[in-house]
Amino acid sequence: MFAARAEIVANVWKIVAREGDQVGAGDVLAILETMKMEIPVYAEASGFVSKILVEVGQIVQEGDPLIEIDETASA
Repeated sequence: MFAARAEIVANVWKIVAREGDQVGAGDVLAILETMKMEIPVYAEASGFVSKILVEVGQIVQEGDPLIEIDETASA
């Protein structure tokens, strides 16, 4: 299991993935916003979204976990 993390202090603008979704490496999971710039958050590996750890509008710090991906879950 791994967690997609914020790369910068930002506002959670949109959550694209939903719990239970199957995602592939490189899929967009969420979009952060800072200084009117949109920063996509990508899945680092394939798996299933096991938990959304943030809400739209929440401010996150660099390194904060955003979304957990379970690489071992089966379909």
